[in-house]
Amino acid sequence: MNEVRVLIVDDQEPFRRAMAAVVDATDGFVVVGSATTGEESLTAVAELAPDLVLMDVNLPGIDGIEATRRLGAGRGGPVVVLLSTYDEDQVDAAGCGATSYIPKAAFGPDRLADAWADALGTRTADQG
Repeated sequence: MNEVRVLIVDDQEPFRRAMAAVVDATDGFVVVGSATTGEESLTAVAELAPDLVLMDVNLPGIDGIEATRRLGAGRGGPVVVLLSTYDEDQVDAAGCGATSYIPKAAFGPDRLADAWADALGTRTADQG
């Protein structure tokens, strides 16, 4: 099995480091890059072709919700998982194309692996 290539998008260095540590601790996942704004995430996806983007909701410039919409506009784009310090009911992510939402406080190897497995199941069902 190939490793899942992960792009981390967060404007705060401590959260980028924490997310990278979780990715590194999760079998089968590898960090291929990071970005600090929604705009940078679009460029990084085009250059790095990650399988999975861990996208902070609250970013400078275009926020994570809008960046996710733009990434989803292209066919065959990466899986996007939204992360935030906000509770899920405080984030209006409906229709943006993200496959799941994980509160930053709950983010760990098991949640990452589960989100990836759920995304693969959703994509397989959509193609069937």
